[in-house]
Amino acid sequence: MTIMQWLTGPNGQLFSSSSVIVILILMLFMSIKLYVSYRNKHTYRLLITAIMLSIVRQGALVALAFPGWNLSPWLYLLSDVLHIVSFIIINFVFMKLYTYRSAQLRIVPFALMSLATVGLAAIQVAIQPFEGMDRTAGDFAFPMLDVYSIVVTLIILLATRSADMNSKYYTGLVVFFIYELARIAEGYVFHGSQPWLILLSMLMPILYFSLLFMLLFEWVIERLMSTYQSSIVDGLTGLYNRRHFHSKAEGLLASSKSVAVIFCDIDNFKKLNDTQGHHKADGVLKRVAEIIKEESSGIGAAGRYGGEELLACIGTDRVKPEIVAESIRRRVETETIVTISVGFSTTKDTSSVQEMVKLADEAMYYSKTNGKNRVTAYKAIPASRKGMSV
Repeated sequence: MTIMQWLTGPNGQLFSSSSVIVILILMLFMSIKLYVSYRNKHTYRLLITAIMLSIVRQGALVALAFPGWNLSPWLYLLSDVLHIVSFIIINFVFMKLYTYRSAQLRIVPFALMSLATVGLAAIQVAIQPFEGMDRTAGDFAFPMLDVYSIVVTLIILLATRSADMNSKYYTGLVVFFIYELARIAEGYVFHGSQPWLILLSMLMPILYFSLLFMLLFEWVIERLMSTYQSSIVDGLTGLYNRRHFHSKAEGLLASSKSVAVIFCDIDNFKKLNDTQGHHKADGVLKRVAEIIKEESSGIGAAGRYGGEELLACIGTDRVKPEIVAESIRRRVETETIVTISVGFSTTKDTSSVQEMVKLADEAMYYSKTNGKNRVTAYKAIPASRKGMSV
């Protein structure tokens, strides 16, 4: 027996379905994890259902591939129905996941397509009753369902043309369409005379479900990254939150000979909020945060301490903190409608990150109470004024 003969016979179907089932089980584990971990439970419940239906269908294909087995024709019909319904549900789920902001995506058309599958199956049975039929495996065919599967694939292909979907999703739809054409051509035209066509119908499902697996895997990674980002980054400014800023500063302090903390506070921010509204004030805050992030990029990290108080921690092996602080102050003055009061401290003042933040805050307060829109080094504060920040 040649490899081609092996792949185009029952063993080939066993190989194809077993490979697909392994992929589906991995997808099932990820789907259950998503269902447990996130709020969009209805969508993930549908995904779990579709995957389980697909697993049952692949199991049925294995059973139907062995001609010596005397199986009920209802199993053939069930296999075709599961094939179409699981495809419809899976596509609804992935369209929902990747276009969740769209108000146009509704479950009703997909539900109607699924119900139509069941309706066509009932009509097929009415037209072609099973009772008294003595047929060998492979003789059962359901033209109405096979044509409908092509129609459903084309409908979904056309419906998603305007949606912003992942390229793997579109590739998967094309692969599935090729698989449907190969399966139907083999079943109704060639009847086993073209081994390459049988091989194509065996391999396409593996490729299709592999693409779905990669799509779902990317979605899981995106959710994990989003969860991680939300735990370390301030949602409004995009800067590190206070806790993670301290962690980054500690790491920088451990790897650099000298470090500085630059503490910035937007002048008259409350007045801006009161006179121009929160939306305008938030926009200004984000722009100031971008400037601080840009100025500290490559030499340190930036964070939000709270309210309109923003910080940067930089290594001072190659740059002077007063130059970076002044650059931040000048850019804010020229590029925004506000000014900032700035203070900074260095490892020459203290060796503790927490203490450096406190001293930089004092230096900023000195700038704030002595004219605003200026930079003050902690070491430049008169001894009589140290420890007076509030």
